[in-house]
Amino acid sequence: MSLIEVPNRRRFLGMTGAAGLSTLSATAVGINLGLVDVVSAQGGPRSVTPFRFAIISDPHLYSEKDHVFDKHLEDAVAQTNALATQPDFVLITGDVSHHGEADQIAKGKRILSKLKAPIKSIPGEHDWYLDMGAAWKGAFGAETWSFDHKGIHFIGMNSILVPDFWTAAKLTPAQRRDWFMPLNSPVPGVWGVADIGLEWLAKDIAKVAPDTPVVIFTHSPLWDYYPRWNFQVKESPQIRDMLGKFNNVMAFHGHVHHTVYNKIGNLTSVGTMSTSWPWPYPPIDLPYPAFQQNRADPSNTADGMGSATVAIDRTGAGFVQHMPFADSLSPTMKNGFKV
Repeated sequence: MSLIEVPNRRRFLGMTGAAGLSTLSATAVGINLGLVDVVSAQGGPRSVTPFRFAIISDPHLYSEKDHVFDKHLEDAVAQTNALATQPDFVLITGDVSHHGEADQIAKGKRILSKLKAPIKSIPGEHDWYLDMGAAWKGAFGAETWSFDHKGIHFIGMNSILVPDFWTAAKLTPAQRRDWFMPLNSPVPGVWGVADIGLEWLAKDIAKVAPDTPVVIFTHSPLWDYYPRWNFQVKESPQIRDMLGKFNNVMAFHGHVHHTVYNKIGNLTSVGTMSTSWPWPYPPIDLPYPAFQQNRADPSNTADGMGSATVAIDRTGAGFVQHMPFADSLSPTMKNGFKV
């Protein structure tokens, strides 16, 4: 694997006091690694101790040995391990497996275990509906969680829950799973965190001070991006309302397999690329079209996937820089952007 230094990233880290980033060459295939530097944030009297975490999204591993998606994930792990300053943890935003098979999830855990940093994970629909998350939870633990780390409150939520449509229909586990495979499947309906998730979130944030920086992870975006493809979380309005007490909330998600950005009130939403393939953009007008990446070149297997970096400054503002493995960014995103 060829490693090259990224000049813009090196200059940026030099300004922030962090050091060293190598990224895969443009010949590498299918990496999505959102590298997030929480450099220094302050909300009122609170301060954040500088640290880094990483994001890897949507590996979609198959059961076949040496599948190309295995290599993509292995390259993402190698890229993270090559960082001069290691992340405190790595966040996996769901869909480690493509069919939810135990061997696929075990393969993902085995590859991700090569990371030097510990991992945190939330499930995607592909991980969940074959066995209702049993294999995934056995490998990665709780599907909804929170923790405080160096001044930031982190939240991860299972955002792919739907009402039971399979019991009355007497579907097999495989039949139930298969209804979640296509993007526009009409049977499961719009998914989300359900009442159990809303109740959990209310209790979780009840004692968190409003000046605490909050970062939340969901598999799908926390806004109605394109419900026909399940590019949303059903309870997004309620979640945004509950998080409205905080001065600043940053939300990261996978699932859409491409760059997308939105801003609603105090919540800034950033979508990440995958390590598997780039989904097309839905046929709608995006609220921030300048943040739409150019479509993937089918002759370049590295196009449409890549990395991203985010830094949070002393005011709580963020700086995002997507790091594609081909020239697929709009002028707005080429040199990064504030959120």
